[in-house]
Amino acid sequence: MKWIGRRQSGNVEDRRGISGKSIAGIGGVGGIIIAIIFALMGGDTSQIFNALENSTQEQETSQSETRYDSLAQFTAVVLADTEDVWDSLFTGMGKTYVKPKLVLFTNSVESACGNASSSVGPFYCSGDSKVYIDLAFLEELQGKIEAEGDFAQAYIIAHEVGHHVQNLLGILDKVHAKKSSLSESEYNDLSVRLELQADFLSGVWAHYAQKMKSILEAGDIEEAMNASAAVGDDKIQIKSQGYVVPDAFTHGTSKQRTKWFMLGFNSGDLAKGDTFGATVL
Repeated sequence: MKWIGRRQSGNVEDRRGISGKSIAGIGGVGGIIIAIIFALMGGDTSQIFNALENSTQEQETSQSETRYDSLAQFTAVVLADTEDVWDSLFTGMGKTYVKPKLVLFTNSVESACGNASSSVGPFYCSGDSKVYIDLAFLEELQGKIEAEGDFAQAYIIAHEVGHHVQNLLGILDKVHAKKSSLSESEYNDLSVRLELQADFLSGVWAHYAQKMKSILEAGDIEEAMNASAAVGDDKIQIKSQGYVVPDAFTHGTSKQRTKWFMLGFNSGDLAKGDTFGATVL
């Protein structure tokens, strides 16, 4: 994806954690020498080695944060692209697009929807209209989830922004209002349709982002398809428990997620994204 040097959104809220203090920045060979001298003088070296350990951990954290800085900039560019696309599409519908905030966090975060750890993955909270992302998850796309490429990461961001679009259009409220009157399996079906529509909306974003800015490079759409397939309920269940339970699906199968993303990307037609009225997903 072509992103370097392009506009970054100002709606990114960086809450990534900062490590604690070290003792005089002691570390490396110099720290070990100090510990040896301290021991020869009859001192207790436990404090020195604790300081060394803390310093090493802080250096690793610092290196990790530096590695994520580029990914944070990429995220801000993708968010800017979603702002431009959806602002244009909402204007065409005679509506106003209210831009969401995107919160970067480390390990855990507090939102209007409650506290969440990074293990839940990226999520959208309608209570505060914010997208929450731990950059470590985006990095894991390259490894554990086996969805390589920057456009795979862009798809994830665009999917969560798709939930914001659903919120602005009143779709989230309608789905959530039905929860108390449905069985678990019935509500799971609604949840699948909601998620597949967000996949469709991410495809629509990619369609218009390419038209407006020519952001795509060779292989980008394949990266998005791999990412959508990688987070399918069936693939996740097979990996985690070795078998599939369709009634427990909440996001859709790999095939469904890829299908709806590609429908959005190929058509760019919002009218084709009625996953709730579709008889076959």
